Amino acid sequence: MAETPGLRELKKRRTRQALVEAAVRLFERKGYEGVTVAEIAAAAEVSTRTFFLHFQAKEDVLFAHADVRVDLAVAAIAERGPAERPADVLLRATERMILDAWDGGDLSGGLAALRVRLAASVPALQARLLQRYLGARAELARALREAFPDELDEVTASALVGAMVGAVGAAATAALERGDGPAEVRDAMRRGMELVARSLPA
Repeated sequence: MAETPGLRELKKRRTRQALVEAAVRLFERKGYEGVTVAEIAAAAEVSTRTFFLHFQAKEDVLFAHADVRVDLAVAAIAERGPAERPADVLLRATERMILDAWDGGDLSGGLAALRVRLAASVPALQARLLQRYLGARAELARALREAFPDELDEVTASALVGAMVGAVGAAATAALERGDGPAEVRDAMRRGMELVARSLPA
């Protein structure tokens, strides 16, 4: 009997999460450079081939939920109501990303803290983090511009998104670096969001 799409997707998510959790444990114990893809796969009780069905490279495990988070924000922007202003839409999109960081396990599972710590000392991860940040910022700016074609040009949309994403990311990084717990990091992200919100046009 063939598996239903729902069951296949559930198994895929569980395997992906098992790989993330295994990688976190190994990185914490042996350091990033001391862990191989084969070790991560073995710890998750899957094959190396299965690892590469979920992630292109070892560093991508540390960004396991990033693409989903950006997709959620883009969807939130696309859902703009006729009476909503750019600031309203950007705030909702940002809040959705913060909620996903909480619900998706980045904060509670220790992935966010590990990512920040390793990125500070591993040049390859620093480069990957910057690449993903710039890509996400450009995608969100493009979505905001498309949602408000008569009100925002490329520069304004990019500036609004850059201010918001930059503030939230910087607040999260500062909180993680001083050892705050998941709830405190989430609150710091919301503080960053609210600080920018006060300066956004009504």
